[in-house]
Amino acid sequence: MIEVSVIIPAYNRRESLKKALDSVLRQEGVCLEIIVVDDGSTDGTGEMVRLDYPSVNYFYQSNQGPAAARNRGIERSRGEWTAFLDSDDEWLLGKLKTHLDFFAANPGLRICQTEEIWIRNGRRVNPMKKHKKYGGWIFEKCLPLCVISPSAVIIHRDIFEAVGLFDESYPACEDYELWLRIASKFPVGLIEKPYVVKYGGHADQRSREFPAMDRFRIRALVKIIHSGKLPPELRAAALAEIHAKAEIFCQGASKHGNEQEAEEIRAALANL
Repeated sequence: MIEVSVIIPAYNRRESLKKALDSVLRQEGVCLEIIVVDDGSTDGTGEMVRLDYPSVNYFYQSNQGPAAARNRGIERSRGEWTAFLDSDDEWLLGKLKTHLDFFAANPGLRICQTEEIWIRNGRRVNPMKKHKKYGGWIFEKCLPLCVISPSAVIIHRDIFEAVGLFDESYPACEDYELWLRIASKFPVGLIEKPYVVKYGGHADQRSREFPAMDRFRIRALVKIIHSGKLPPELRAAALAEIHAKAEIFCQGASKHGNEQEAEEIRAALANL
């Protein structure tokens, strides 16, 4: 029986993908499958995976973004648990086995993440306070920005049946939007030891492709508030966060001549 399905979306990261795959293949004590969803790469990613990693399930799709790539992986997976790994990150030894042991000791939990080691431009850095990870009912902690990392998390397939998959209409912050839906319904476990090495500072990071990421977070907050599924206390917290974000975003948009975008945000908030 497949215990864990490991899903790795990849787009033109042939070299870093090797390191990610090697870190998964080093995992011990877990029956797993590895799924690489190539999101339209043109750098020979497919040839590399097929030749060097024949045990990996490789799928190709036209470039549609990480949400669509992860969803294709989930749809093709067979494991009870789903783990994500970004193609520019890697896992430390024991990551998956530690998760399964944690779930065995905490049978009421269906999602859990670990701590991380951050490397920026080749040097280890400490995450800022705003990136601190939490366990338990953490919806309000998820409102400012992502405090759940795709590469650090493992999720039971029951959760996707309850809340749905990634929203493919989001070009960025698609994980933030999903974490809001999950954290509003499920407590999140935390393993207070780093099992993920996250690499940053390279030119192809999506945060560089999409400046002013709060435009997508505001959209996600509008969506979950409009869903009508939040209890009153969580809805109040989401409303407070969205108004704070919108004020800052609209000031910046107007300053840079994007008055139409600012007006669109104001109109969306007027209907809440």
